[in-house]
Amino acid sequence: MIAAYAAEDAERHIESLADLLIDAVDSGASVGFLPPLARSEAFHYWRGVIAALREGRRVLLVAAEGEFIQGSVQLDLETRANGSHRAEAMKLFVDRRARRRGLAKALMAALEDTARGLGRTLLLMDTRKGGEAEKLCESLGYTRYGEVPGYARSGSGELHATVFFYRELSGEGPRPAS
Repeated sequence: MIAAYAAEDAERHIESLADLLIDAVDSGASVGFLPPLARSEAFHYWRGVIAALREGRRVLLVAAEGEFIQGSVQLDLETRANGSHRAEAMKLFVDRRARRRGLAKALMAALEDTARGLGRTLLLMDTRKGGEAEKLCESLGYTRYGEVPGYARSGSGELHATVFFYRELSGEGPRPAS
């Protein structure tokens, strides 16, 4: 169900990945875009992800059921020598039709296992304060280390605070996807 996508896989499924991003933005997710998200902008974003996959700077994990892409998450790998132990968990998307089934937790567990497999011992993540992703980070044992007021703008034009989290992975084995 959850698989790592190579650049070629992402290219082959770019239509579905664009649909997933548009769904996330339309449902109010704070993922760097404002609604309404043009399809051309969604394609442009995924082409950038595909380039990062090719360069070895990014890992893309996708949850799919048949042809329906239910969700995805990315691991942005720090490439500088002094940060080769860390990565950023980013762009966790779950399609509205697949929510409330534990998929976000399963994607994050797979992401953490992937990070461990790549020798990453520290994960960073940020999200809008008060949103579902903040609750998810807390439930997964991430540690809050800061908050910035007025960091991101919502579709209504309101500025929202962003909270920053980290999780140390060293010494842990794979976690169940619960």
